[in-house]
Amino acid sequence: MTPLFVYNVTFNNWKKRHMKKIIILIFASIISIYSFAQTGEHFAENVGQIDTFKVFTPNKFHSKVDQIVTTLLMKYHYKKVDLNDSLSSVIFDNYLKSLDYNRVYFLQSDIDNFEKYRYLLDDFLKSGNISAPFDIFNVYKSRMNSRVNYIIKRMETEFDYTVNESFEPNRGKSAWAKSELELDEIWRKRLKNDALNKNLQKEEWEKTSKTLVDRYKRFHKIILQYKEEDLFQLYMNAFASAIDPHTNYFSPITSDNFDISMSLSFEGIGASLMAKDDYTTIARIIPGGPAAKSEKLFENDRIVGVAQGEDGEVIDIVGWRLDDVIQLIRGKKGTMVRLSILRADATLDMPTEEVRLVRDKIKLEEQAASSKIIKVEEEGRVFKLGVIDIPAFYIDFEAQRKGDPDYKSTTRDVKKLITELNKENVDGFIIDLRNDGGGSLQEAVELTGLFIEEGPVVQVKNSNGNIEVDEDPDKAIFTDKPLAVFINRYSASASEIFAGAIQDYGRGIILGEQSFGKGTVQNLIDLNRFMPTKEEELGKLKITIAKFYRINGSSTQKLGVIPEIEFPSIPRDEFGEASEPSALVWDQIETANFKKYGDLSSYFPTLISKHKKRIADNLEFQYLAEDIEDYKIHKEKTEYSLNKDIRQKERDENEAKKDTRENERVKSENLVIPEKDEVAKENLRVDDPLLEESGFILADLIIEQKAKK
Repeated sequence: MTPLFVYNVTFNNWKKRHMKKIIILIFASIISIYSFAQTGEHFAENVGQIDTFKVFTPNKFHSKVDQIVTTLLMKYHYKKVDLNDSLSSVIFDNYLKSLDYNRVYFLQSDIDNFEKYRYLLDDFLKSGNISAPFDIFNVYKSRMNSRVNYIIKRMETEFDYTVNESFEPNRGKSAWAKSELELDEIWRKRLKNDALNKNLQKEEWEKTSKTLVDRYKRFHKIILQYKEEDLFQLYMNAFASAIDPHTNYFSPITSDNFDISMSLSFEGIGASLMAKDDYTTIARIIPGGPAAKSEKLFENDRIVGVAQGEDGEVIDIVGWRLDDVIQLIRGKKGTMVRLSILRADATLDMPTEEVRLVRDKIKLEEQAASSKIIKVEEEGRVFKLGVIDIPAFYIDFEAQRKGDPDYKSTTRDVKKLITELNKENVDGFIIDLRNDGGGSLQEAVELTGLFIEEGPVVQVKNSNGNIEVDEDPDKAIFTDKPLAVFINRYSASASEIFAGAIQDYGRGIILGEQSFGKGTVQNLIDLNRFMPTKEEELGKLKITIAKFYRINGSSTQKLGVIPEIEFPSIPRDEFGEASEPSALVWDQIETANFKKYGDLSSYFPTLISKHKKRIADNLEFQYLAEDIEDYKIHKEKTEYSLNKDIRQKERDENEAKKDTRENERVKSENLVIPEKDEVAKENLRVDDPLLEESGFILADLIIEQKAKK
């Protein structure tokens, strides 16, 4: 995730209780693409006179905010880091990455000149001297001016697509260019790659030339519109992210946007975003939002273009910063935004798809837990299984405070769903926590309590080393039916607390992928409280102040929860908390005092054996295995051919593979089941192959448990 904005976070607020204990309130904060006043079209086009040669300098408040943030981070952050030359070096590198991640603007001579700051930023932060980041940014802006001039000139003539040469899209670890001529060559290939993609889509050169020139002109215009506080925020987050990935400084404007997103309902398309390389990437689809309802937008899809309304011009956003993309996608409820999407599994040479979404208000009720019944057949018996999908651990604190007897919460809703499912005589429950990024710790604890009699659920260790144990407040068990918990790599925070507790108690079986591994607690601090006068808003600081630990003593940090039965998945090195360089470490504390509900370990060998045999014959799992291998191959691919014939062949092969799969799926779905087969009398088809396999595993567990009685 980008250090500037964190779009899939758990927001925590600590308050005193009886002068000794602490209540941890974790609010699910998904900053969606929300709306206020300014639409994307207005942002993109209606700008005033821009001073290309403006020199940025810090204002009088920046030095004060710098010192406040530095003091807070050094004194109260859980990590207890030293602000020294070593950290200064990391901050320096982070800041350069935030400006020129792909190393396509700065020259080696620029970097050599900046090196004088590498081991001085720690001293500057302590003293409030913030001239260095402004000096660096002014050079960056100058280099961008030069690049745009080159782009305009180069795009006057079309490229020769018969030449055998290659393009390196990810230059994050490449050497800095030593001269303007070397940068010109890097950009020539970059532009040629973009133009070739459009040529393969049968686009005329005149349109391609205009599109690419406009892309970089707009991006340049956005940089020129930056204000001093935008630049200051970049620098402060280079500092904060050097300590841990969930610590962030929010400028006054960003802070206002964050506050808007914290409401229980907000307008947007319902997607959490992250910046990955040059692409704005879908991190999560929010249940109940336009993106989820469209069923046309998926995690890890890349947004490469944005247009307003039915016929607005598509604005190419490749290479844009995440906050600038959000400015463009913003819009009022009921207005349309058109997104050009490069699918998650698509290579850079593949065509984009258009997704049309109408912005709408995303309400808490639409993100609430929901249920359905699936049926699977094992050993001649049809099992009815209740699936409870929990998109977030939510609670309407305001309604609860006012004494509303019908206030919304995860636990209350799940209790109702369990009651309804039991009326249908389900044989067991699957708690689906896939893509659940967390939420209220209180709800994670209380939800766990529905499935156990009593005992601790989670341990929380603060920066002073004090440990508090949160226990199930209800001494009764609400349901004792067989249980499976389904998680994936995007299940985080409160989801991991619930899944970890169920696993530690031996109450149910955990299925899916190793979870995200976010085991830290954040507090949001309003910096204005440290100023005697309110001459100007100073923004907010989100700071990590504690860590979560399972009742077995293991931290969920970085490690997450590991399922007893893991489904095939792509490697985790680019996903999850462990992929963040500054993530806090995994560690362990003493085990809490608890009594296990049961021991399912004796069943695992049989369940795993049946699972492996089943998926070996399952078409969708075969495709998944192929996709994993393709991912590994593509991950190692650092260069792409700029020869049209080669790229066309690669594209044709990819399209043929898709067509083959669709034909195989149709053939599989049209298989006739003999009427005499009892299974044919039941509607057993499940649209989600992974969920269906979870059902088979739970059915196997029920069979094995009954056989042992």
